[in-house]
Amino acid sequence: MSLLEVAGVSQYFGGVTALAEIDMTVEKGEIVGLIGSNGAGKTTLFNVIGGYYRPSGGTVRFHGEHITGMKPYLICRKGIARTFQVVRPMRNMTVLRNVMIGRLFGRDRIKTEFQAGPESERILETVGLGQMMHVLAQDLTLVDHKKLEMARALACNPELLLLDEVLAGLTATETAAAMKIVRNVQEEMGVTILMVEHVMAAVVGLCSRVIVLHYGRKIAEGTPKEITENPKVIEAYLGESIV
Repeated sequence: MSLLEVAGVSQYFGGVTALAEIDMTVEKGEIVGLIGSNGAGKTTLFNVIGGYYRPSGGTVRFHGEHITGMKPYLICRKGIARTFQVVRPMRNMTVLRNVMIGRLFGRDRIKTEFQAGPESERILETVGLGQMMHVLAQDLTLVDHKKLEMARALACNPELLLLDEVLAGLTATETAAAMKIVRNVQEEMGVTILMVEHVMAAVVGLCSRVIVLHYGRKIAEGTPKEITENPKVIEAYLGESIV
């Protein structure tokens, strides 16, 4: 049984088809990439998995349990957490307190700030914000905002982490450092990852498997090498093979 199973998921907005009968799985321990051009349906699929949209058709299962259309906070408590493209931390609170809130309300949530503090500090060390924990969120740089967004999701103690373009806007050096963090989250924290990303170097470097969406339809799935050499993917998204 797969950790996550998406079967025949469709999403319509009026006469617009955002997703058309998407089938996919994520196995425990994987890092799976989800790629496609803007408007391909990647974030819409995240919104369906996370409970922000009830799909027009199809099902989502986590550990075999039907979670289709379940409220986001309940899905979070089941063990799925996500980041957002547009980060919105609680700007007037410290980095540490932003993360503590997730630890108080996520899966296996704890009851007291006394317990939440040390665990949140460990998460901040993992993402490279250990020296920034007492800084106000509003004073962070772009790259540190991205790290905080990941830390807040990790504070929910997920089994499956949905990363929505956490590398967008970063320099090459910052991207390389962020890739190490993602790998550490998978290997050291044991978190399975499904990531939407346009930075193909990161997709190739991190993912064991890649799924490609195009205008709401899945057009390919395979290893990074298979995907970057797939004629349909090259025509629809890449423009040329990069491997």
